[in-house]
Amino acid sequence: QVQLVESGGGLVQAGGSLRLSCVASGRTFSSSAMGWFRQAPGKEREFVAAINWNGGVTNYADSVKGRFTISRDHAKNTAYLQMNSLKPEDTSIYYCAARLSGSAAYTSHSAYNYWGQGTQVTVSS
Repeated sequence: QVQLVESGGGLVQAGGSLRLSCVASGRTFSSSAMGWFRQAPGKEREFVAAINWNGGVTNYADSVKGRFTISRDHAKNTAYLQMNSLKPEDTSIYYCAARLSGSAAYTSHSAYNYWGQGTQVTVSS
């Protein structure tokens, strides 16, 4: 069993930055792929970014390329999403996800085994 706890969300003005953190429990973090997804009210959950088990492979949604960076720290069992140049359309609940067998940076939500509770990000114009 893996538990994921996100933090770092909040209210920020357009053009600002936030860094989301996702702390994973258990000893499987080092072999897990990690992903970030988001879901706005009335919309489907969408892929944001993913990283494979060793950080060597990353994937990003076109809408965040060049602005967001995903990373991981195995010593801290933590995955991060650095979000720069935020836009109002980035407003959403952001979810962290883990896949136990993590050789790739998976973009489909169905590939992930475990999910966090989410953290709200609100970008004002």
